[in-house]
Amino acid sequence: MKTQLWSGLCFPFRSASVLVEHETIVMQGREVGTAELAQIRTLIETQPRWSRYRLSRELCLLWDWRTATGQIKDMAARTLLLKLEQRGLVQLPARRRTSPNRMRHKRVVAVSHAREAVRASLGELQPLQIVELSETPGELVLFESLLHTHHYLSYTSTVGMNLKYLVRDRQGRPVACALFGSAAWKCAARDGFIGWSAATRARRLQRITNNTRFLIPAWVEVPHLASHVLGRIVRRLRADWRRKYAEPLSLVETFVDTSRFTGVCYRAANWLPVGETTGRTRQDRFNRIEVPRKAVLVRPLVASFREELAA
Repeated sequence: MKTQLWSGLCFPFRSASVLVEHETIVMQGREVGTAELAQIRTLIETQPRWSRYRLSRELCLLWDWRTATGQIKDMAARTLLLKLEQRGLVQLPARRRTSPNRMRHKRVVAVSHAREAVRASLGELQPLQIVELSETPGELVLFESLLHTHHYLSYTSTVGMNLKYLVRDRQGRPVACALFGSAAWKCAARDGFIGWSAATRARRLQRITNNTRFLIPAWVEVPHLASHVLGRIVRRLRADWRRKYAEPLSLVETFVDTSRFTGVCYRAANWLPVGETTGRTRQDRFNRIEVPRKAVLVRPLVASFREELAA
């Protein structure tokens, strides 16, 4: 028997902190049964001086829970522990200090850059230079400054697996940037398009990335630039992801606020509209419509994406 836990929610509720024998719950892409829960409780009970930070790292070492590049998944472990506590299955030690995650308090530095109006044909900007910033980290400050200052959602940092792209024209002027990060935990329109059950989604979610930011600065007015850049990036996305993380990537998604944008550049780049969101936030626990509904668009990266995502 498996019980799926949605991010930030705890279902079903139990009157006691008991996991039924042989029951398995799925959290953070891992199956947690009575044996795993006993290991976690033993860590907590035998090491009362350990902080939550220490517990999450030791749990990763105990389970050999790592990324494909060998890094321990301590943030995933910390989230798993918090969800278990919310469910009443464990009691964590009191918080001692703010999380040591350096990204939480990061300040984006403003960077001067060319901002003269760019009004030209796409051909006049060629050849475009599209750089994935893990290869050229010196460009990261400019990338972050552009998104923080000029994207309507702003930007401070990203956590988890991600790819960042900065695009310059033939004169070296920045004309676009794009960020791909963690996929949405649950999206009915996307899940239905793929044919996912909750259990399969939990196992295969990391094979999807979300285009969380895409920016063409307001001073850049070049017809077809947006769809051209999206097309170029998508063609290399799978290889870049594998190079950086040694993991497969099968599909990319995005959510377009149709009260602001039409999303035509995505459709022109062969992204598929598959429905819309419900208007709930990631942390919604009460089924309240709190944000505008968004169009859901996806772009398969291989013809066999359904087979890869269902494996």
